[in-house]
Amino acid sequence: MDQPALTSPPPGTGTPAPRLRDRLTIPVLASGGILMAVTQTVVVPLLPDLPRLTGASAAAVSWTVTATLLSGAVLTPVLGRAGDMYGKRRVLIAALALMTVGSVMCALSSDIGVLIAARALQGAAASVVPLSISILRDELPPERRGSAVALMSSTVGIGAALGLPLAALVVQYADWHTMFWLTSALGAAGGAATWWAVKESPVREPGRFDVLGALGLAAGLVCLLLGVSQGGTWGWGSARVLGLFLGAVVVLALWWWQQLRTPHPLVDLRLVSRPRVGLSHVAGLLAGFAFYANSLVTAQLVQAPKSTGYGLGLSIVDSGLCLLPGGVTMLLFSPLSARISAARGPRITLALGAAVIACGYALRIADSRDLWMIILGASVVTTGTTLAYSALPTLILRAVPAAQTASANGVNVLMRTIGQAVSSAAVAAVLVHHSSPLGGVPVPTLHGYRLAFAMAGVIALAACAAALCIPADGGAGTTRRARGATRGARDEAIEGA
Repeated sequence: MDQPALTSPPPGTGTPAPRLRDRLTIPVLASGGILMAVTQTVVVPLLPDLPRLTGASAAAVSWTVTATLLSGAVLTPVLGRAGDMYGKRRVLIAALALMTVGSVMCALSSDIGVLIAARALQGAAASVVPLSISILRDELPPERRGSAVALMSSTVGIGAALGLPLAALVVQYADWHTMFWLTSALGAAGGAATWWAVKESPVREPGRFDVLGALGLAAGLVCLLLGVSQGGTWGWGSARVLGLFLGAVVVLALWWWQQLRTPHPLVDLRLVSRPRVGLSHVAGLLAGFAFYANSLVTAQLVQAPKSTGYGLGLSIVDSGLCLLPGGVTMLLFSPLSARISAARGPRITLALGAAVIACGYALRIADSRDLWMIILGASVVTTGTTLAYSALPTLILRAVPAAQTASANGVNVLMRTIGQAVSSAAVAAVLVHHSSPLGGVPVPTLHGYRLAFAMAGVIALAACAAALCIPADGGAGTTRRARGATRGARDEAIEGA
């Protein structure tokens, strides 16, 4: 049979455009992850000045951080499930839009109530990374998937490293609203770029959205994280905090019971109970704890007055710049993480990353007086975080069906968020307990900082142990089944079209 002649496409058909969009899919998704992390961290350098700028109390101002933490924890698994059901690209654009609206509200107002509500809207962006990872799984060939997922996971640390010095520069040299106008413009550009460059995945999991499960999870997480984040302020033994923890236990127990009995649960708990998935979530929680202590302590340590005997008395801008090498490290080491996972498996990469984090904290304990050693120790912790965070989504992708990747990765991000919240409370408790008066103001001692480092290092070793307990068998078979499910879903979508 004669073969049809191959002819060049007629001019004006726009054939190069899809190729350009395909090339830009990874950079656009990665820029969204970086923007999400920048948006979450830019308010931190503002906290000391916000009471004066807004006329609010310090306790009220702290809610600009707490609101983002709570809404991000609640919305990440909810939006992940919605992405699996209604389209990941669609939900990703909606999350970026909510983040942009929140930035515009912050740029237009100095009222603390409006700022808290706006920061809660910005918390929706926490779902950007798990949704983007799921899109990459659906759209990329296997040979490109590992490095792309590793890069996407690293955007959290890269954005945080960029956000702190950027915000500090704005606070020092411009009106603080300028910072939110900048994130508003970047958010609008990111949403438009996502709409243009990212294809909608045909992989879906049909069913009815579990509204009751979403409300139950939201109530339980709010009780848990509010108690953890405010325990140091309200008192760990206070009636409010104990009541919140009791409420969290009761609500989450009822939610667990409801999820096991509904035909279309928000979170597939039977899937979570599998060792490959459940232990990955445990390791994610522990890694989140270990990673966050580094960011919390480094800025405080270098800004401490020189009269403490260990502090360097650096400015907000200088302390933010100290974290920049960590962001560069995450960018450089994400490809290495993908190579290790391809050669040895993601569980080994995760265990190695946790062990490197522990080594970084050993350096912090050995020397926290010299600036170069502080930066070196913080960068080693960041390197380990890169390896661990890049391996976690790969473990999840290999262990769950293709139609549940967004919700499963959303739960993993939720566990990291809980780990970070507990880390914040634990580090604060250690530093408050080990403080000495300086000019009438309690200042953490060097011993307190070292105890915080030791605590984080031990938790990192626990994450390493959890990673090594993850079953090694079934990875290849699971991957082949997931690829087959993805291809089947694509074929069904094409036939339905």
